[in-house]
Amino acid sequence: MLIDSHAHLTLPQFDDDREMVIQRAREAGLKHIITVGLDIEDSHKAIMLTDEYDFIFASIGVHPHDVKSIGTKTYSQLKKLSDHHKVVAIGEIGLDFYRNLSPRKIQFQRFREQLQLAREVSLPVIIHDREAHEDTVQILQEEGVETIGGVIHCFSGDLKMANACLDLGFYISIPGTITFKNSREYRDIVRELPLNRLLVETDCPFLTPHPFRGKRNEPAYVRYTAETIARLKNIDVAELAEITTANAQNLFHLSV
Repeated sequence: MLIDSHAHLTLPQFDDDREMVIQRAREAGLKHIITVGLDIEDSHKAIMLTDEYDFIFASIGVHPHDVKSIGTKTYSQLKKLSDHHKVVAIGEIGLDFYRNLSPRKIQFQRFREQLQLAREVSLPVIIHDREAHEDTVQILQEEGVETIGGVIHCFSGDLKMANACLDLGFYISIPGTITFKNSREYRDIVRELPLNRLLVETDCPFLTPHPFRGKRNEPAYVRYTAETIARLKNIDVAELAEITTANAQNLFHLSV
């Protein structure tokens, strides 16, 4: 049984058939799904979804694209939301220098503030890092995240970055891009990563794995990522599922 450690089930792409998508995830044998908030409103929606489905949990936070909109009440709202019994992480938070939809100076400040909030409420963090590898690692090191732990979602760095994050006690989450035919370099990195620090994710509705590339992604497709990693690690997919599920349960303190 697999855990999709990062999904966005609240997004409009699922408005027409969300219930069916979640049912397919159950039928595919998923043990849990973490649906991840992108801002205050989306975090509210994520929590509401967890109230409907026992195997879905939520993460809350403000994505780097949206941190320019953080206001005076945002952190008190997030702190209140963090009290919900099915909120298991703060995220996704971090840096995005690819789109730069929020000014970089603001991204730095809000990233640190949300890490500090995570420490305050004693929740692990889900980190977004796009074309900001060095700054992401530096801030994580400076903010003392070893005390709370976390995961680099949709890891896109090199082995040096991975090792720096592992040194902080972090997990590395692998999305469907590992299944792409042009992902040879990425696969070489994943081969070197320790099994006891790996998670699998869809980031749905994005990053759809082969053979569904070009279509909307959904949690049931996480098995294609798991199968690819299992081949890279030369182990059975059932073993890979057992290990990554245990890793996610350990990070997010999920019930077994």
